[in-house]
Amino acid sequence: MTITSVKISEFGGPDVMQLVNQPSPMPQTGEVRVKLTAIGVNLIDTYHRTGLYPLPLPSGLGCEGAGVIDAIGDGVDNLTIGERVGFCMAMGAYSEAIILPHTSLVKLPDNVSDAQAAAVLLKGMTVDYLFHETFALTGGETVLFHAAAGGVGLLACQWAKHLDVALIGTASTEAKCEMARAHGAAHCFILDEAALAGGLRDSFNQLTDGKGFPVVYDSVGKSTYQMSLQALAPLGTFVSFGNASGPIEAVSPAALAAAGSVYFTRPTLATHMARPGWMQKSANRLFDLMARKIINVDINQTYRLADVAQAHRDLEARITTGCSIILP
Repeated sequence: MTITSVKISEFGGPDVMQLVNQPSPMPQTGEVRVKLTAIGVNLIDTYHRTGLYPLPLPSGLGCEGAGVIDAIGDGVDNLTIGERVGFCMAMGAYSEAIILPHTSLVKLPDNVSDAQAAAVLLKGMTVDYLFHETFALTGGETVLFHAAAGGVGLLACQWAKHLDVALIGTASTEAKCEMARAHGAAHCFILDEAALAGGLRDSFNQLTDGKGFPVVYDSVGKSTYQMSLQALAPLGTFVSFGNASGPIEAVSPAALAAAGSVYFTRPTLATHMARPGWMQKSANRLFDLMARKIINVDINQTYRLADVAQAHRDLEARITTGCSIILP
C-alpha cells in the first residue's frame, strides 16, 4: 500500500514542492495513523517552504489536517479505529496519511466536519491564545488587527465581536475590508502605501480618542511594524505573530521606549500546545463557539493535493480570503 505526499529537498518557491509516492507508514508505540480527508493551508507552510523557518531537509510540509484513524500502535488506549480526529502544528500534513503521537490529536465533535476542522484548528487556536493569553481581552477594548480578512483575521473579527471588543482591521482591498466588517470588525481600512506612511493616523486617533490602541495584533510583519508602533498607546503591547511581508529586521529597545514604553512579544502556537491539556481545551472552546454559531468557518478556496503549488502562489499573492484547504 502506497500513499502520495508532498516533499521538499530544497528551500525556494512553490515549484520546489514535489509529489512523492511512498509506502504507507505504520504507527509505532504511542502513535496512530490518520487517513487524511482534509488538509489546512497556512502562511506558516510558506515560511517552512522558503526556509524562513528552516526545516531539516528533505521534509514534508503542512501542519494541519483532519481525518480518520485507520491504524493504532501499542500503548494507545484513548483512541479507536474509525475515530475522527484533527491536529495542527504537526509536520507532514500535505499527504494522504500521516503518523502522529496520540497526544497530538484532538477528537472532533459530530457538528464539526473534517473540512472545518482542517481549516480552523490552527487559526482558531491562534486567536484563542492571542485574545485570552497574549493580551487578555475582557470586553470594551478597541484593538488594531492587521490582515483582518485572512483566515485568522475573519475568525478574530467574529471572536472580538462576541467579546464586545471593537476590532479595527486592515486589509489590502476594499472588498476584503467589506468582508472583515461583515464578520464583525467595527472598522476596516485599506493598507496601502499612504496608510503605511501615516495616512491612517488621524482615523486611529479619532477611534481611540487620541490615546492609541492598547494592543496591536500584527501578522504582516516588516511593512506594518513602524505603523503599528506609532498606533500603540503608552505601555501598549505589540503582538507579532506572523511575517506575511517579511520578517521584522530588528527590534530596537530605544524605539520601544520612544513609542511609549511599549511591550513587544512574539508568541507561538507551538509554545501553548506544549502545555499539558491546553490543546484539547482550546479546541473545545473553539468548537463550542462554532456550535453556538458565534464563529462560522469560511472555506473560500479548495485545492487538490496535485495543485499545492497553486495554493501557495495564491496565498503569497494575498488573493485568498478566509480559509483554504486541500483535499487529498
